[in-house]
Amino acid sequence: MKVITETPRLIIREFTLEDAPAVLHFNTPEQVNRYTGDAGVCNTLTDAENIIRNIWLVEYKQYGFGRWAVVVKDTNTVIGFCGFKNETRINAVDIGYRLHPDYWGIGLATEANQACIDYAKKHMDLDIVYADVVDANSGSINVVTKLGMVYHSQYQEGEFNVNRYAISLKTGGSVDNP
Repeated sequence: MKVITETPRLIIREFTLEDAPAVLHFNTPEQVNRYTGDAGVCNTLTDAENIIRNIWLVEYKQYGFGRWAVVVKDTNTVIGFCGFKNETRINAVDIGYRLHPDYWGIGLATEANQACIDYAKKHMDLDIVYADVVDANSGSINVVTKLGMVYHSQYQEGEFNVNRYAISLKTGGSVDNP
């Protein structure tokens, strides 16, 4: 297992198949997937294993990055994911996260994603990074704005209005539509 970076409270590392029970655990509370568009995708241990094997491990090999495990240092507990995804539907890189609700509201999402941005600035050849957030999801809007991301545009996806935020990791300047 490859450690990507650390913060005072967290280890950010690549997922392994041994993380499947944790992936199932942080994906199953209904409120976790309320705004993600993928509710019901991870309902069994096999679903969790398939996400790790067929998505994240493939992305690590193909792009050198993907969603990474968020691990609480004190307990060595995987509580969610954070990090980057090569989002083919917009032909751009997206930053995202998902944490188990037991860990909401204490700054861990911001801490984890800031660590990813800091890591990317030093070790990855990324410039523009986007984050898509349902406009009703004030918690995630707070996270992305704390990361320095700025409102870029809005689009409709199903019943959701989705706000796109952006940041330039190289210049900090304005960002054009992907």
